[in-house]
Formats: sequence, C-alpha cells, structure tokens
Amino acid sequence: MKTVFEEIGISTKKEFELVDVTERVSAIVDKSGIRNGMVLVYSPHTTGLVRISESEPGLLEDYKDAFDNMIPRSLNYRHNKTNVDSRPNAHSHLRSMLVNSSEAIPLRNGKMMLGMWQTIFFVEFDGARPGRKLTVEVMGE
Repeated sequence: MKTVFEEIGISTKKEFELVDVTERVSAIVDKSGIRNGMVLVYSPHTTGLVRISESEPGLLEDYKDAFDNMIPRSLNYRHNKTNVDSRPNAHSHLRSMLVNSSEAIPLRNGKMMLGMWQTIFFVEFDGARPGRKLTVEVMGE
C-alpha cells in the first residue's frame, strides 16, 4: 500500500472562521496518483479542527451563532485564569470538543467520495492565527 503525506498551511483572519480546503486536499489526492483507498485530513491544533459540511453561506453563519449560544465567550472560565498563551480562549477549547480533529474520506477511482453538498472545512475557533496547518494522508493503491 502506498502512502503520501502533505501539509496544507492556513492563515485565519477571524476568531471563528470556516476555511474551505476541499480543492487543496483534492490537488494532493490527484498528485499522489493513488486511485483507491482513503484520505485522512487531520488538524494538530486544539482550537482549529476539521469538519465536513455544506458550504451554504447562511448555514455557515448559523454555525457561528450556534457555537456562540452553546458556549459563550463571556463566561468566567477557569482556563482563562491560567493564561497559557495570553489568550482568554477557554470557549475556543470547549467548542472544539464538539468538532472532530480529523475526517476520513473514501477514495475511489482517484476521487474523494464526498456527497454532492459536502465541503471539507478547517474550523478556526481561536483566530486570527497565521500559522495553522493540516496534515493530509492519502493511503491506498
């Protein structure tokens, strides 16, 4: 079985942001030459993750509202008192517990088997961050 690894660099500009990385992942798949197998898209960050969803603008705004309502930024979180990196970002860590850090996508005949409306997103909960990255692993034959 062949395996190809590549990283995607991402710079985010907002505290909450959904960055469409579908085309970039697809380009890695094409370059790999692997026709059948699996594509793993993984984020090594605790407040920036990976999710597959629909890319409809209203829905993307609804996600932000839902996270703001479920886990507000303004509560008195204990983590914010530790000030690990001088960011009061407990809400970002808590929100990230609801999202996967990776997605696995079947690969058939050289194409990811995404549904008609599916888009691969990097989900930023703690931006702006200039140095985010994703690891893409393409495995198969």
